[in-house]
Amino acid sequence: MASTVSSCFSTTLDAVCTDKKVSYITFKLLSLDEDGQPKQPTQEGSIRLVGDHPSSGRVEIYYDGQWGTVCDDEWELAEAQVVCRQMGFPEAIIVTPGGQYGEGSGPIWLDDMNCKGSESSLSECSFKGWGVTDCSHKEDAGVICETGPNITSNRQFSVDNSMGLSDDLDLLFDSGDGCDFSINVRDLSEEAELEFCVHRLILLIYPELNITKESRNLTVDVSQTCHPHVSAFLRYLYTRQIEVSIKSAQCLHQLAFIFGVKKLMEDVGRVFTLLLPEDNNFQTQVSMYEYGVRTGDLVLQENVLQYLSWNCEFLISSPVWSTISFHMMDALLQRSDLVVKDEALLLEALERWIQDKGDEISSEQQASLLNHIRFLLIPVDKLYEIQFSSSVLYQNHEKLYLNGLLRGFQFNALSFSKIKSKMYNISNNYLPRIYTANEWSLVINVTSFRYPYPEQSNRIQNFYTPVHPSALYREQRVLWKAWVFLSVQECSSNGVSCNSVPVARLFTEDNQNSYTNTIHFSNRLILTCKNQNNVFHVQDFKNTMAVIPNNSTMSLPNPCPDDYSFRFVVRPEYI
Repeated sequence: MASTVSSCFSTTLDAVCTDKKVSYITFKLLSLDEDGQPKQPTQEGSIRLVGDHPSSGRVEIYYDGQWGTVCDDEWELAEAQVVCRQMGFPEAIIVTPGGQYGEGSGPIWLDDMNCKGSESSLSECSFKGWGVTDCSHKEDAGVICETGPNITSNRQFSVDNSMGLSDDLDLLFDSGDGCDFSINVRDLSEEAELEFCVHRLILLIYPELNITKESRNLTVDVSQTCHPHVSAFLRYLYTRQIEVSIKSAQCLHQLAFIFGVKKLMEDVGRVFTLLLPEDNNFQTQVSMYEYGVRTGDLVLQENVLQYLSWNCEFLISSPVWSTISFHMMDALLQRSDLVVKDEALLLEALERWIQDKGDEISSEQQASLLNHIRFLLIPVDKLYEIQFSSSVLYQNHEKLYLNGLLRGFQFNALSFSKIKSKMYNISNNYLPRIYTANEWSLVINVTSFRYPYPEQSNRIQNFYTPVHPSALYREQRVLWKAWVFLSVQECSSNGVSCNSVPVARLFTEDNQNSYTNTIHFSNRLILTCKNQNNVFHVQDFKNTMAVIPNNSTMSLPNPCPDDYSFRFVVRPEYI
């Protein structure tokens, strides 16, 4: 698989970066020889990140005259911290598994890394030996580094599950009076160790720890990088209160995973979601999902999948699309909240992903993914064209395709009364995703959310859609009215009652008697940052109204509070 990187960054400013899709020279003031070449070669042990941003990418290290990669075996937060600090960044945020930033070329210099987290360079850590590895480039490790002080990284998020526990427990932990249980925290190298004296009675509250009345001590392996956060975590066991920052989130999540404190894992996972809108290249989101899978954090997995579903059309067109795992693709394709132009585009994207993966995906896995495609909802003209496909995938799974085409043509040719008795076993195939093709949606751009408000006439528009995707109804049209109100006065002047703004309204005054017993509309409102192509909120309409929540009640923060658009999406469904 070809590398998808587009830039290269190095700790040595005189580095010349060359990759299949990377080729440029980074200049600095230095003396050159008569041939115009730098007198000093790149220093051995120098590292660089190959990716779209200076602070994230595939880790490469310079040795024996050439750049090589690092295998992700034993690649954890301690190793990532060393890389980020060697690069000049304050902290590591996320450890990315192999292949997230494309496959490198040349040697794999390092394998089975074991860092304490305090080393000044990656080459100071212990490893198998230069070039000694059993890995392939599909396992090339990467990192995402914190870029420095900013609003996001300095914010604190309070997690409070105290449920009336006395503040005296906080003092009890600090004083250690009457403690009768020892917790030893060591890193994997066993060169750094912390010891805490705690109270067995407190630990007995947490059955996941398997502490008995006879237990006297507990030893856990924790990366030295996370040692500064152990005390705050143990205090949480007493008080159910803790301050979580972006910098501490992954360590606290790992500690909660190690100790089996699932409630804290879920709460810290929600803090992770604040990172979701910050990476328009989707590398952070994919890495966070895989981290959630490894730690069994279902909340984190769901939050990431929801965000990627909302931004599916942008994800499909990004280089990261070809790198996502089978289980992630399988989870995405089963969702009905995918925001995409139409089902045909999703099928094309899946075919391209399978082709890029090659032998990594078995024939059974290919068929499993293709079965998630809702052939019935592919526009009938595009459905017709599929049978003339010459792709290898079509030829390998011709029976599956033909079955999908048959059901699709039946769906378009037969009345609902004929097919509804067969819906019980394939009901999801009849359920639309959030299709944004022009025939199903309308965009209203609001130029300002501040008083004096922009002309109201630009925020009241009409548009037509078919009654239903089925060919039986496509000639019947519905007239929709889409409104965006920015003030309570605007609502009142249009005969609408609203207690907060902005608010969107989508309704029709058409006579629906001909299909009201067969079809209902489950419409959606999509909020998108106009300059970032970033969907940060999707919601349904309640009685034709959609009140836009504020930042404190949104599932994701609004990254563009004064510069977003409203997309009204019509979603007809068989009842």
